[in-house]
Amino acid sequence: MDPITSNPVGWFEIYVSDMDRALAFYTAVFGRPLTKLSGVAANREIYLFEGREGAKGISGALVKHPMTCPGKGGALVYFSCHDVAEEAQRALEAGGLIARKKSPIGEYGFVALVEDTEGNLIGLHSQH
Repeated sequence: MDPITSNPVGWFEIYVSDMDRALAFYTAVFGRPLTKLSGVAANREIYLFEGREGAKGISGALVKHPMTCPGKGGALVYFSCHDVAEEAQRALEAGGLIARKKSPIGEYGFVALVEDTEGNLIGLHSQH
């Protein structure tokens, strides 16, 4: 992959302190399974967001590790959605908070911000 002609982000990690709680939240909001990554160090737990070879966008994981800490203030990951208002509502129902309701960003669609059950701020993006 040529780093000059490809998209700049190739992976993301969302840090969590309670993996069961985080899995329940992300599964409820996006309706997609996460898969446990086997063969990692004993003090690290990783669950991968399902990725599709050749599909646009990137994949990433929920990570629990003693050297990481969830919360606001780090990088902000935006998830592609059908309609950010729907995913934001599901986030609220799954125990999260809506930090910014669906807001227009001109020709680029709409965004919303939600806080997950671990205290991480995540972005939602849709064209509708």
